[in-house]
Amino acid sequence: LVLVGEDSISAEMVEAELAAMRPEDAPPLESDSLSQSVDQHIRRYFETLNGAMPPQGLHARVLREVEYPLIIATLEITRGNQVKAADILGINRNTLRKRIRELGIWSGRQA
Repeated sequence: LVLVGEDSISAEMVEAELAAMRPEDAPPLESDSLSQSVDQHIRRYFETLNGAMPPQGLHARVLREVEYPLIIATLEITRGNQVKAADILGINRNTLRKRIRELGIWSGRQA
C-alpha cells in the first residue's frame, strides 16, 4: 500500500516504496524475472502510445494475456486434468472451468 499526498502516483514513487520494502542485498525472488518481463512489456506498450492514454480496460487485458498462457501451460503439464490444474493454480475447480470457458480454452476434456 502506497500512501501519498498527491492525486496520482508516479513510477518513481512506487519504485521508492518497493526499494524500501526489499533491500537490494536480499536474494531475488523467483518471481522477479516474470515481474521484470511484464514491467518491460508494459513500458514498451506505453512507449508505443507516444504519450497518449491507453484505451480503458488495460487491467483486464493484461490479466487475460497472463492468465491464458498460465492456464494452458498448467493444463498441459496435468494432461488436461482440471482438478490437478486447479490445485496447482490455487483456485477452485469450478473457477478454473469458468475461466477456461471465458478464455475460449479447450482443455482436452469435456466439462
